Amino acid sequence: MKLLITGGAGFIGSNFIRYLLENRPDVQLTNLDCLSYAGNLENLGDISGNQRYRFVRGDITSIIDVKESLRSGVDVVVNFAAESHVDRSILDSSSFLRTNVLGTHILLEECRQSKVSRFLQVSTDEVYGSLSGEGLFTEESPLATNSPYAATKAAADLLCRSYHRTFGMDIIVTRCSNNYGPYQFPEKLIPLMILNALKDKPLPVYGDGMQTRDWIHVTDHCSALDRVLMDGIPGQVYNIGSNQERKNLQVVHHILKILGKSNDLVQFVRDRPGHDRRYAIDSSLLQKELGWIPKIDFEKGLTDTVRWYRENYSWLKNIQSGAYREYYKFLYEERNKTLKNL
Repeated sequence: MKLLITGGAGFIGSNFIRYLLENRPDVQLTNLDCLSYAGNLENLGDISGNQRYRFVRGDITSIIDVKESLRSGVDVVVNFAAESHVDRSILDSSSFLRTNVLGTHILLEECRQSKVSRFLQVSTDEVYGSLSGEGLFTEESPLATNSPYAATKAAADLLCRSYHRTFGMDIIVTRCSNNYGPYQFPEKLIPLMILNALKDKPLPVYGDGMQTRDWIHVTDHCSALDRVLMDGIPGQVYNIGSNQERKNLQVVHHILKILGKSNDLVQFVRDRPGHDRRYAIDSSLLQKELGWIPKIDFEKGLTDTVRWYRENYSWLKNIQSGAYREYYKFLYEERNKTLKNL
């Protein structure tokens, strides 16, 4: 089977490529990635010489790049390529519209013309908005986005639905809860807190820190995507979660405990606009139809993740020397300046 993975140099994409190479000996993988600030070929340094894998630098918003990637024949496309950081979408959503909406449309249209057998759109639970009180998001929950990022992902999901219904394409959409694990760019909560704690720098926590998320280890997410890729029903949406809800402040305190650091490092900052209070996923459809269940306990997974960041100093150093330093300035200067003007 020949697969085109878009955005495969990012956090989840790189873990998925590694997962497939380890578990599916019959697959040939092409990784199309534009290597934006969050895309890093070091994420795949250990498999760069694998004969079943090749990297192509290109952008899903370029028709030429997408055509070239499909020219040699592709059975399945898995679309990870996306702008995904909510804070950045609040400051400037233009790149989110370009990549998440236009890029997905270009992929769909070129896959239609090339008669690709299956298209898997990797989406997010953020398209459902925020839960109040008890309950879980199901595949039937209405789309109610609260950030420009989430809105562009919802638009891409609807494009996928339209191409399935109008053109009969074999398309599946997955919506996953918050991921954590190795190779995650340090703009998201867990890696940012780990890095700051290792340097005894303040750990910025939005609002009161009581925002609740269902956390899933990236390996569990990859195993779910593998099951959907192989046996999912065309046109279906599958929620992916692990039923391990934690408040953000709980996660931060647990990281500090693992590292033997004081909770005094926590620094509460003004909450961001439109911040969703709670996400929680019902993934029973995926479990009933395809027999998938998550395996990694959050406390163990978080401990292993902290250990990975401590042991991969060279990866961290390279990240911090470039894009991370630029982002760190963005986080503490541009964001706070914007929030003060609201």
